[in-house]
Amino acid sequence: MNRLTVIAELPFGFHLSTPDEAERLVTLMLDDAPDNIKKGDEIEVFVGTDEHGELVAFPEPPAVMIDETAVLTAVSVTDFGAFFDWGLDKDLLVKTRQQEFPVHQGMRCLVHVYLDEQTGRLMGATRLHPFYQEQNHYLHEGDEVDCQVYAKTQLGYKVLINKNCLGLIFQSDAFKPLKIGDQTKGFIKTVREDGKIDVALQPKLHMGRATLEQQIIDDLEAHGGFSTITDKSPAEDIYKRFNVSKGAYKKALGSLYKQRRITINPDMIKLNQETAKK
Repeated sequence: MNRLTVIAELPFGFHLSTPDEAERLVTLMLDDAPDNIKKGDEIEVFVGTDEHGELVAFPEPPAVMIDETAVLTAVSVTDFGAFFDWGLDKDLLVKTRQQEFPVHQGMRCLVHVYLDEQTGRLMGATRLHPFYQEQNHYLHEGDEVDCQVYAKTQLGYKVLINKNCLGLIFQSDAFKPLKIGDQTKGFIKTVREDGKIDVALQPKLHMGRATLEQQIIDDLEAHGGFSTITDKSPAEDIYKRFNVSKGAYKKALGSLYKQRRITINPDMIKLNQETAKK
């Protein structure tokens, strides 16, 4: 976004610039111009390029700005790239060589916007490695992070972590369905010797079990000491209630049962009031 001054009125629009760069003209088309705009006015505009590489102004910013990443939809595909709708009349080009995987019309992808130094134009990329590192010295095992899926591989899901670095959720650690663009909470599972980061959708058992056990007790107390979410319940129902896998839930129930804090029946979990607070 730039704050520019109207320096000339034209039949088809206006020329904008700044006092420091009066020779660099930005064209604001008449259809995009605010009402009653005149020479000397200052306005806030988004500056991009047209099909000829000339600077043009838009009164509203696109869905994603330079050096940002967002989910966009591919509206057309050619031999040299794919075009994504980003909220402007001119769609955003993601060249074939900047695609993490082949893009088809209608696909929703995580797209990073950057300035192409060779052409001076704003471009997009679904290959995020050139723009984000695969290491982060501030993340440690067990840290809770925000993840966004940008690609699926045979190993699992590539994710953007905290909008800052890249990581991988192995298929075995993805206990719920994920698709490109999904945002999810995760936990740093491993920081490898080469600095690359593995992420899981739930904390390691020794870190997360105590918290999950307390969640189960709190849930039972909130529902009069009873719950129909048992170790036989569908994984989807368990995830919806506790945001964990069925395996983690069963282990937490087993621990609570051994502590005699709950009774497990085929169709119900019951809170043992006399031992629940231990």
